[in-house]
Amino acid sequence: MSGPLQDELIGLALEAARRAGELLRDGRPADLGVAATKTSPIDVVTEMDIASEKLITGFLAEHRPDDGFLGEEGASVAGSSGVRWVVDPVDGTVNYLYGLPSWAVSIAAEKDGEAVAGVVAAPMRGETYHAVLGGGAFRNGEPVRCRPAPPLSQALIGTGFAYLSERRAAQAEVLRTLLPQVRDIRRGGSAAIDLCDVACGRLDGYYERGLNPWDMAAGALIAREAGALTGGRPGGPASNDLVVAASPDVFATLQPLLEELGAWHD
Repeated sequence: MSGPLQDELIGLALEAARRAGELLRDGRPADLGVAATKTSPIDVVTEMDIASEKLITGFLAEHRPDDGFLGEEGASVAGSSGVRWVVDPVDGTVNYLYGLPSWAVSIAAEKDGEAVAGVVAAPMRGETYHAVLGGGAFRNGEPVRCRPAPPLSQALIGTGFAYLSERRAAQAEVLRTLLPQVRDIRRGGSAAIDLCDVACGRLDGYYERGLNPWDMAAGALIAREAGALTGGRPGGPASNDLVVAASPDVFATLQPLLEELGAWHD
């Protein structure tokens, strides 16, 4: 991908994420409620998710009308330019609904199916993470790298859980076996932030089953550009079945262990 296009895409993503983050932070109603549900009654959408996605897609379409879109709240446009924007307008909606600070705006640009630019804005942290393919990863404009890998027994691992009760039961079984083998487990509630925490060295690794492209497109690129490895089942890419991200040595131990534990199925 050419330098000018790369610069244009990351610049637009940063500005769109900034605008959406300000809308979500400053415009959150005191009586914010659930506007809809998705996979289950506890998998929620708020009116602010919808407003954020409209802001982001409208801004990007104004500047690049031939691009495609894939958004969590329904944006789906094929486009004709070879560029597709993958948008999560509020990653961590339940946190946002409850007034917890761990939520983010996630925007990635794909060129011919490959993520080439990604931004995760976490307004309540006062942090924005971004990366372009081959250009490194940054937090508030400063370069970041994943942590030097400890033994798995000393690794801090992030994860998340599905909203379907049957899947949660299977995830709990995986966690029951994994927990005694690591330093500790963290569940932050935003996959995009968890992936950026791997990039910044705040987590040694992260895994989750059931993520969609908008949950991970930007964060996974940021993690990789910070030196982490990302994938799914051994030999395969990150997918809805399983996402794993970790510093290389932790990844080499964690991924096969998750395969053995069946973290990729219910």
